[in-house]
Amino acid sequence: MRRVALRRYNSLSLLEFIELNLERYKFWYEFRLPVKWGNCKKRGRNMLKNSDTKIAYWCVVSGSEIWTINGELPLGSAGEYSLPLEKAVVVDSCDGYPVMWVNDADLDGEREMTSLRELLHLKPELFLAISKALQYGHMSQTLRFCPQCGGRNYLNHNQLAMQCSECRTLHYPRIFPCIIVAVRNQDKILLAQHPRHRNGMYTVIAGFLEVGETLEQCVAREVLEETGIHVKNIHYFGSQPWAFPSSMMMGFVAEYDSGTIKPDYSELSDAQWFLASALPPVAPEGTIARALIEHTLSEIEKDSLPHC
Repeated sequence: MRRVALRRYNSLSLLEFIELNLERYKFWYEFRLPVKWGNCKKRGRNMLKNSDTKIAYWCVVSGSEIWTINGELPLGSAGEYSLPLEKAVVVDSCDGYPVMWVNDADLDGEREMTSLRELLHLKPELFLAISKALQYGHMSQTLRFCPQCGGRNYLNHNQLAMQCSECRTLHYPRIFPCIIVAVRNQDKILLAQHPRHRNGMYTVIAGFLEVGETLEQCVAREVLEETGIHVKNIHYFGSQPWAFPSSMMMGFVAEYDSGTIKPDYSELSDAQWFLASALPPVAPEGTIARALIEHTLSEIEKDSLPHC
């Protein structure tokens, strides 16, 4: 092996040899060496000042869970929590503090981990920042090898993406587009229950976008497939990143057009029209599902008022 390497280098000109080694040095410097804390203007590009006393939010990620202290995201210095600065990456900011991502697998000891769903009570800005950290953690665990050539991937801190050590291809976090829709039929709203839902909770219809499909087509198809009804007047409502593990929920409202409810029991355990005065337990606050339900009920109430 050594003789082959020597012959290969001997066949290069001095200029080619220098260029080859400069390129290798650049790669190791940018992507393989541990990240140091320095002044940072862009997300993830390095961290804060070279100090373990700087205050930050700390997202220690393990799978789909986050380290919490008494149900809250830790806010303090790396030194206070004995966290290694060289392992941390800035993913966002909240209330003027950076939000740091660290993989639990890179740390020693055990921590109290909490499901992301249990953190919906946090302010939206912080919840979204935690969602980012979870998705970057998921990326670092599921994209360890390049799907192009099989080479080992490493975190590119400039791009917040995984980069192949062989072919240099960048691999960004996967995002799965989903629709979620509230369907209204005059003074009623369509709600469905999934087998996985606890405490009898009902929610609106949701599903994944298929290849070659518009968002509006996806809305119509998912409602028809899961409940057997046709919808019309489909309008965009809003969106929410949903890190379970990497979905983007795009919300819509629609009106009933035709058909009778026939739930797809391979997907749902029940689907019904509900009056605002007789709602079952619904999706928790902080979710786009809850926002869609409240918006639809508000529109129903508004239309029920006498017009002057």
